[in-house]
Amino acid sequence: MEDERAQLLKELINIVNEISAISDFRCVIRRECRNLSRGLKLLMPLFEEFMDIKEKLSEDIVKALVLLKEALQSANELLRIGSRGSKILLVLQLEKIKNKFEELTVQFEHALSGVSYDKLGIPDELKEQVELVHAQFGRSKERTDAPNLELYEYLFSIYNQSNDVDIEPTMMRLLCEKLEVMSVEDLNAESLALHEMVAASGRDEEESMEKMSMLLKKFEDFVLAENPNINISENCSGSGQACTDLSPNSPKSPVVPDDFRCPISLEFMKDPVIICTGQTYERACIKKWLEAGHLTCPKTGQKLYNTTLTPNYALCSLITNWCEANGVEPPKRLGNPRLGKISACSVEGVDIDALLSKLTCSNIEDQRAAAGELRLLAKNNGDNRMVIAEAGAIPLLAGLLFTPDTPTQEHAVTALLNLSICEDNKRSIIASGAVPEILYVLKSGSMEARANAAATIFSLTTVDEFKMTIGGLGAIPILVTLLREGSHRGKKDAAAALFNLCIFHGNKGRAIRAGTVPPLVTLLTEPGGEMVDEALAILSMLASHPEGKVEIGALEVVPLLVELIQNGFPKNKENATAVLVHLCTDHQHLSEALALGVMDPLLDLAENGSDRAKRKATQLLGLMSNSPEQCEQAQLEADAQSEAQTQSLQLPVTASAVDDS
Repeated sequence: MEDERAQLLKELINIVNEISAISDFRCVIRRECRNLSRGLKLLMPLFEEFMDIKEKLSEDIVKALVLLKEALQSANELLRIGSRGSKILLVLQLEKIKNKFEELTVQFEHALSGVSYDKLGIPDELKEQVELVHAQFGRSKERTDAPNLELYEYLFSIYNQSNDVDIEPTMMRLLCEKLEVMSVEDLNAESLALHEMVAASGRDEEESMEKMSMLLKKFEDFVLAENPNINISENCSGSGQACTDLSPNSPKSPVVPDDFRCPISLEFMKDPVIICTGQTYERACIKKWLEAGHLTCPKTGQKLYNTTLTPNYALCSLITNWCEANGVEPPKRLGNPRLGKISACSVEGVDIDALLSKLTCSNIEDQRAAAGELRLLAKNNGDNRMVIAEAGAIPLLAGLLFTPDTPTQEHAVTALLNLSICEDNKRSIIASGAVPEILYVLKSGSMEARANAAATIFSLTTVDEFKMTIGGLGAIPILVTLLREGSHRGKKDAAAALFNLCIFHGNKGRAIRAGTVPPLVTLLTEPGGEMVDEALAILSMLASHPEGKVEIGALEVVPLLVELIQNGFPKNKENATAVLVHLCTDHQHLSEALALGVMDPLLDLAENGSDRAKRKATQLLGLMSNSPEQCEQAQLEADAQSEAQTQSLQLPVTASAVDDS
């Protein structure tokens, strides 16, 4: 039964993660999608909290969670349509879409009504958050926005007109602006979305696509009339018909072979890449497909087991040869120096393709030199990072992380670190399956390589969805080892990566069980206190976890925390108070803190600290005032212990002063 509960909660978390990754909603239902998505993301901490609860959940709660799962699955499907669906079809189906939003609102409101957590030790802040979501769904149920009927009526009237009827330009301009279809690129994207939605609808595809293609053609005619300088040959219409000429002014130009066209855009490929199913696509088109959340091959429908894009050099050569034989100018980005064709991809005058060739050769010195040069090129220039990654460097650099040659390994992992600064490259590194290789370096490399591997993990985990992925791959125990035994920079990078990972609630338990707490407490007492900020920041997160609170409390940290609240820097005071708030739900720690004189600095912090410090200090003062009898007894103990502590500290303080002099 416990396994079933854990599986249910994992499924709920996974669905919310999928929803969180959906963005760029279509204009016609953008507000509705954003409102729904925002509310559902706020449920994630509740599911994570349930994962950590040891008590058995009641049948009513489990039933409510099952209802939530069903509603989340429906919401996920609707939001995906709202993100990549055809704008035209969404308008034509506005009433149906509106009804779906209303049905989901009722489902979520009903499901959340069955979630009772009063006896489960859920934090008050989390209760308030879930209750707010519940209330929002309740209000939405009573107030739904009317669909844009004017937009629907305009579009529906054009949809039902025959193809030879002239359309009022004012009406077409309004539709294009409202639907944000103002360029040929917009039309191509709309065509792809139309085909996908019609194919998935289960209706007569041929008949539906015929009418939709006629409608899209009217949009295309208007856009081209408004933009007479557009070169149609470079932006083939997405209405289902491939362009047959390379130039609209050259009717006798040779027909481009189908194999040279991207199956998605039907355009002449400039940068062909192969995916794991063996199919070839234009890089920009397949990237857009993958970024939209598709995990299948567009042409075959096969599920993708990875999303690596490999340059199709053989096809590049064929296209180049065909262009030369037919007197056609090849696409600008086509060609590769290894094939002796057209100009190479270069950065700062350096031939990137030649460097990538060296990465794959058998000469370790060439590999080392190439990795080192890529590392430097990617160090300080954002454009360089993008070009190097697009040239296919990431999987090749990841492949060098297992090399026994230390300098090569250091160059490779540092090059990946530099490339990861670019947001798109973070996704490429994850998609290439490079994380296990990075973790290998983090565990077994030189100290410099380990520190840079930890910094790479930190960089990747700035993307929320990767926190769970990397935590699940076993990064945390290896980072804890570096935190204990690394160089100063290694410890800093390990702490930064651990902080990012522990923002995801599901990683907190992993961090605690990996032994993160003891080295963090040790850092609080190190001479110089150079990592007190990092240690306290992580401890403040782990203390919110039941296991973390127990482990931190067992290490007798209350005196350290009180000392930091009394004499630390502002950020130290804030985080030390945050840790103490969680510990002081235990009366023993509360009494100890009072005995050590925490009351006065807390009062000062509640009045003069940062907003977060004021909030945490007020919470802690509230705990101290909950039981007057306990507070009075704790204060008496505090007075007695304070006097004894002052006497016992006189000799060490004097001796320390002598030693210092």
